[in-house]
Amino acid sequence: QVQLVESGGGLVQAGGALRLSCAASGIMFSIFTMGWFRRAPGKERELVATIASSGRTNYADFVKGRFTIFRDNAKELVFLQMNNLKPEDTAVYYCNINMGGSIWQSDWGQGTQVTVSS
Repeated sequence: QVQLVESGGGLVQAGGALRLSCAASGIMFSIFTMGWFRRAPGKERELVATIASSGRTNYADFVKGRFTIFRDNAKELVFLQMNNLKPEDTAVYYCNINMGGSIWQSDWGQGTQVTVSS
């Protein structure tokens, strides 16, 4: 059974930084592309960043230059380093496993809340 557990969120002032962690279990972690998503109040969930098994990364335009996704395959962890946070980054952040193309694993974790004050 796949399990995703996010952590590391919190309250931070604008311009601050946080590092989110995601522990994934129940899969052969190293072979999958992993992604971070977020859902802000009243908005749809959106993709923030992805990291392939090769280490290749992709970022949404709204976080480029500020966020970095990286992974530790040995520990089955994926991270999101968030710098220069803005109030509009306030959201619940989730990680997930890409099953191919635009398909993501269906059992989402509970996410971790990030709140950025102005």
